[in-house]
Amino acid sequence: MRIVYLASGAGNMYCGSCLQSHTLVAALREAGHDAIMVPVYLPLRADEPDVAARRVVFGALNVYVQQRWSLFRNHSLADRLLDHPLLLRMVARLSAGRRPEGLGALTVSMLRGEAGHQHRELAKLVRWLARQVRPDVVHLSNLLLVGMAGVLRRQLSVPVVASLAGEDVFLEKLQQPWRDRAWQLAGHAAHQLAALIAMSRSCADRMADRLRIDRRAIHVVPPGLNLDGHLRPEPASTRRPAPDSGRRSLPIRIGYLARICEEKGLHLLADAFIHLAADPQLPPLEVAVAGYLDPKDRPYLKRIQRRLARHGCGRQLRYAGELDRPGKIAFLQSLDLFSLPSTHPESKGLAVLEAWANGVPAVLPAHGAFPEMMADTGGGVLCRPHDPQSLADALRRLILDPQKRTDCGRRAQQAVHQRYRDDRMARDVLAVYRRAVGQYRSRTGDTRPA
Repeated sequence: MRIVYLASGAGNMYCGSCLQSHTLVAALREAGHDAIMVPVYLPLRADEPDVAARRVVFGALNVYVQQRWSLFRNHSLADRLLDHPLLLRMVARLSAGRRPEGLGALTVSMLRGEAGHQHRELAKLVRWLARQVRPDVVHLSNLLLVGMAGVLRRQLSVPVVASLAGEDVFLEKLQQPWRDRAWQLAGHAAHQLAALIAMSRSCADRMADRLRIDRRAIHVVPPGLNLDGHLRPEPASTRRPAPDSGRRSLPIRIGYLARICEEKGLHLLADAFIHLAADPQLPPLEVAVAGYLDPKDRPYLKRIQRRLARHGCGRQLRYAGELDRPGKIAFLQSLDLFSLPSTHPESKGLAVLEAWANGVPAVLPAHGAFPEMMADTGGGVLCRPHDPQSLADALRRLILDPQKRTDCGRRAQQAVHQRYRDDRMARDVLAVYRRAVGQYRSRTGDTRPA
């Protein structure tokens, strides 16, 4: 099957959705399919071998000038120059972490598809796919691209599938009237899709309600990891007893791996740590933090560091910066506990799965995908969302019970290595493709096998 996967670039940062897109396309290729990953807006940054095409469609500079100035909407005055790879890489370095508040008009324009200001970019994409690629199915990496679904389906005579990747967080931050208009357009365009794919039941339920579409149109395919380099589960016969936290000389390391921003909840973990650091029953502790820090979020991290310092534990937070794949795996393997206290419901929780892949138990807020992930893996403890005291209490229970920490980590590690692999994800996504292609060809009288 020839698959075109259109993936939004996130600038010069490691983006969870981008990484998952790379993993999926690589696994589809490994399974013998002709999967082509095409960046949208900006080149993609991956922590695995790059599988993306060099061509970038809907180049960010062309999208921007067509949004701002009508002259560029009907004339290809500077298309090639603005799509030059060097320029796009420069834009990528400057644009990571762009706030949604100022992107309402552009978001609505993109969701309008052929009626939007970027209609020439859509026409260029259709011509290229029709003449040179001729796919069997087109997969859009997120809901914000669905404005092009109807045109792609009609002009290419193929089904179009889209993933749900937590776009509700972005859309809810748009200013009015753009927010309501964007949701309306996204819901309308979603009816042009052959299928939607969510990575969790909670995401599927939430988005079906918000988009006002049939829940049965959304297929749930849990995320999958490329497990190369991650720790393999130990056979039961070789497992060592849990370490005694009262005898160890090194501090208990509580880890956080995500973008450094308010939405991911690092401030909640810091407040919980202040509670823990004041408890004389606990062994020495430290918070190990890693992830992308946008310049706009540096004051946020500084506030956290100052708050910890005021409580006498500023030196116990260690920020490792943004990590590549080997650095990320080494970081996770150095942890005793993991926490991602997101303030919004997570749709996939990739960093949690990566921690579990290395046998690290987690404490997570009881919203979004986390309750179903925890129920499936037994990989730790849930706490109340937005509640540093509840988070501290849950962490304390695991800190004081090394055997439970070890048992939770081992159960989760086994679950991830059995059920959250990239080959399983590719197999399940292919089943969605085959069903979509089969139904589309049946309706159109195309007798080719799916």
